[in-house]
Parts: sequence; C-alpha cells; structure tokens
Amino acid sequence: MIAARSLVKYYGDFPALNGVSFDLEDARILGIIGHNGAGKTTLLKIMAGLIAPTSGTLTVNGIDVVRHPLELKRTLGYLPEESRLYETMTVDAYLAFFGEIYGLDAATIRERRERLLSSLSLDAGAKKIGELSKGMKRKVAIARSLMHDPSLLVYDEPTSGLDPMTSRSVIEYIKDLRARGKTVVFSAHNLHQVEEICDAVLILRRGRAVAQGTMRELREMFGSITYHIHFRLPDPGAFSAPVEYTAHDGQYLATVRTIEDLNAITAAITADGGVIDRIESHHPTLEEMLVKIGD
Repeated sequence: MIAARSLVKYYGDFPALNGVSFDLEDARILGIIGHNGAGKTTLLKIMAGLIAPTSGTLTVNGIDVVRHPLELKRTLGYLPEESRLYETMTVDAYLAFFGEIYGLDAATIRERRERLLSSLSLDAGAKKIGELSKGMKRKVAIARSLMHDPSLLVYDEPTSGLDPMTSRSVIEYIKDLRARGKTVVFSAHNLHQVEEICDAVLILRRGRAVAQGTMRELREMFGSITYHIHFRLPDPGAFSAPVEYTAHDGQYLATVRTIEDLNAITAAITADGGVIDRIESHHPTLEEMLVKIGD
C-alpha cells in the first residue's frame, strides 16, 4: 500500500507540492491529473525516489522512500515522460543490460524479455532503438520498467505523443498489469483514459490535492447527474413546458437535474402528443471538474 502524508516540496521559494496526502491499496490504478504546473511530475519523482520531499512522508509497502531509496527501487518501475533510451543498442541488448543491473541471471533475462516483448506486441528484429518509431520506443521503455518484476509502477504520461492505436495498446496493457496484481500510478492529460481505467483519481491544483476518490465519489463531489431529453412536438406553439428547453432543426432539447423535473417534462411532452426520441444521462467529466477547479 502507498501512504503519502503532508508531502511538501519547495524549489527555492516555490512550493511545487504543498501538503499532499493520499492512500492507495495494492493492485489499483491511481490517476494523477491537473493543469500544467500543478505538481504531478514532482509527486511522481518523489514516489520514484528521484527527489526527496522538503517535508512529509511517503511509504510504499512499508518502505520509506527517503530513508530507503535502494530498497524502494527493487520494487518499483519508473517511466518518465521522455524516454531516454540507449539508441545505439538493439532492444534485446538493451533489456538484457537492465536485467543485469538488477542482478538477474541470463535465463531469467531471456524469459522475461521474451514474455514482455510478446505481451507488448513489440517485434523490433535486429533494429537499433534509434531506428524505431516513437510508439515502439515507448513500449521498449515500458518493457525496461518491468524487467525486474516490480510491484509498483510509476508512469509519467505513458501515452504522450502516441498514435491512437499504440495509445490504446498501452492503456490495455496497463489494465492487464493491474489484473496481474501490479499497482500503477500515472499522470495523464488524456482524461478519457483516466476515467476509463483508474480505480481512483487525485486532482492537483498549484501543489495541493483539491479532490480525490473514485469516479463515483468525484462525480458526487462536483455535481449530480443531469438528464438530456430529446423530443419532437406536433404543435410547438401550443406546448406549455414545465422546464426550459431549446429548439434546433425541428428537434427540441430539455436539460434537467432531478427525477421530478424529468418526469414532469416527459409527461408534458406525451400529453401534447409529442415524441421522445431519447433520454441521455450525463455525469460530470474530469475535464469539467478541472474547468471548475481552475488553473
């Protein structure tokens, strides 16, 4: 389990993080979102043991990331936003090199390398890493982060700059990692991906955690469900609606926030001989939440 308590990080006089606390159970995916400069990358670097907080504590499965950084690195795989790879090496040699760094024997390196390349659908042949596409390089970096079979993965914008097909492949792979018992923490600007796969979301604003929880909890926090009623009327001039509605190309739309208003408008439409084409429910999205929070 991850437990962060009152994390503060100053760069000079600037507070990049200012009292961030959260918990995350094992085999869960946590998405960290916020506007640029919110503190996402700083938090991920602290979790990865790359920088120390100015104050506060962070433990991963009981390991204090400040006091025991080497012990942390044995259980952690880190993926920075920009993958710095050894571009003159082949993929096989590159992964073997990192396997050796983690003290793996040759047989284990071969087995893990083949399994990772297969599961990531990565077939680079004898090409050097510098000759690969950006999507293939990103997959190589993901494979590198998994060579020592860590229990925690910290990924900074794992799908940044990837084409839709490769991005989808990476997201599905992250979901599979959770199914295999891995804990994943990642930041992303693609909020649809965060909504889709995360068990919990942490929203940062100017270094502070302004909201956190499951998508259901965040939706309740930022506003209840709304209903969109799309309908047609035989005589719009004679229609007396109990709520406001708009017209567009012969179609009408009413938006309500309560079941009572929903029942009232649908009853009125039916009573006037109208036709209800469809009723759509709408939850506040992460994008809408960020707009409410402001930058």
